[in-house]
This record gives sequence, structure tokens and C-alpha cells, in this order.
Amino acid sequence: MHPEQKTERIDIRTSQTVKQLLQQAAIASHKNVSEFLLEHGLSAAEKTLADRKLFTLNNKQWADFQKALDRSPQEKPTLKKLLTEPTVFD
Repeated sequence: MHPEQKTERIDIRTSQTVKQLLQQAAIASHKNVSEFLLEHGLSAAEKTLADRKLFTLNNKQWADFQKALDRSPQEKPTLKKLLTEPTVFD
């Protein structure tokens, strides 16, 4: 991540117990609470979003993935029925 000018602010409310825990963790990490929360918040955000933008496959998995993409579509009668017949919501 490139350093950017800090122009935005995030405010959170928490209990005294949580605040103290965060302060202790920040001190143990030689950071202030803002630095600690930002570092760990960004890490959690990247992990949460990682599978939505990047996935890795070994050579066999890649070959299997390519085969699946190249395979002709298969008729799925049960799925077709589910999607075309009226339901209790119609």
C-alpha cells in the first residue's frame, strides 16, 4: 500500500475494557492505538477480501479448472424445473 495523505477520520465507540485491551496490545507492539488498529484492521480487510480478487492454483488444479471451463454445458433437469415452475411466492 502506498503512503497517502491522511484526510479521513474513523471514530469508534467501545467499552473501557476493550479500550484498555487495545491500549495494552498497542504498547506491546510499540505503537499507539491508532497505528495498531490501522495496521491490524488493514490486515483483516485484506484477508477478508483476498478470495474475492485473487486465488492461486497449482499446475494440476489449473489444468482441472481449464477443463471445467472448456466443458460443454450439461442439462440439469432438476435445476431447470426449480427455476421455471411456479413457486409458493408466485
